[in-house]
Amino acid sequence: MAKILVVDDAAFMRMMIKDILTKNGFEVVGEAADGLQAVEKYQELKPDLVTMDITMPEVDGIEALKRIRAIDPNARVIVCSAMGQQAMVIDAIQAGAKDFIVKPFQADRVVEAVQKALR
Repeated sequence: MAKILVVDDAAFMRMMIKDILTKNGFEVVGEAADGLQAVEKYQELKPDLVTMDITMPEVDGIEALKRIRAIDPNARVIVCSAMGQQAMVIDAIQAGAKDFIVKPFQADRVVEAVQKALR
């Protein structure tokens, strides 16, 4: 079973993703509310995959993604963005994100992105 770290500054968004993932047989091993926490939790939990919100206070998702990939070049990260953040999504993909999902989340798209990134 794949272990996943869910990162989003909004608790209800984390809950939504967690719900989709657990219902589809994934294990959510941790949550983080900002980029700094995300990097710490990644080192502590060594998850198979991270879902990473792009816009967060303190350290944003792209910076956190870069820091995680610096620690682990094989890290699998999927970024989550709101509509209209195409430029940031491109930055994230260039920084090494495996895929992106758009809010509001569609369960089948989340599951598809996660399965694809874990292959």
